[in-house]
Amino acid sequence: MELLVGLVTAAVLAVLIVLALVGRQHPQDQGYPLHASFGHIDGLSVGSDVRLAGVTVGHVQSMQVDPHNFQANIVFSVSPDIQLPVDSGAVITSDSLLGGKYVALTPGGDTALLKSGGTISETQGAISLEQLLSKFIFSVTDTLQKKAAPQADASAPPSSVAEPPPGGGPAGQ
Repeated sequence: MELLVGLVTAAVLAVLIVLALVGRQHPQDQGYPLHASFGHIDGLSVGSDVRLAGVTVGHVQSMQVDPHNFQANIVFSVSPDIQLPVDSGAVITSDSLLGGKYVALTPGGDTALLKSGGTISETQGAISLEQLLSKFIFSVTDTLQKKAAPQADASAPPSSVAEPPPGGGPAGQ
């Protein structure tokens, strides 16, 4: 009986693994690839959505750092029925404060269209919530310290440094 339960459990686990791997394939991955470079891609990962007007039209396929300019280069797919102008833009943004990141596409106005393997040059990297919070905290702390410094100088007791005796010399002269 224990052997049968073990075999059934192993079979169920194998089916779940296959479903998980098959589930990672997106129909938009059948689209054409585009490239973009960003200064920061914090939180973006392979498989993240690529959206146009809030609708998922593709997914991030790969990411790497260019060793020459230290930019993050990503390759993403776009559905074949979406034809983007060459002056389109890409921004890395998030669903919410705690949500995952995705690439938001903004179509340009040019009549020439991006071809498969083309590059989007108008990009804006991810804004890090941690960096924004640290800048805010440091600016508030700095402001409070600057306000406290003049008040501390005004309420400081007189200096306790001994003054030289009259006549400018030692006391015995």
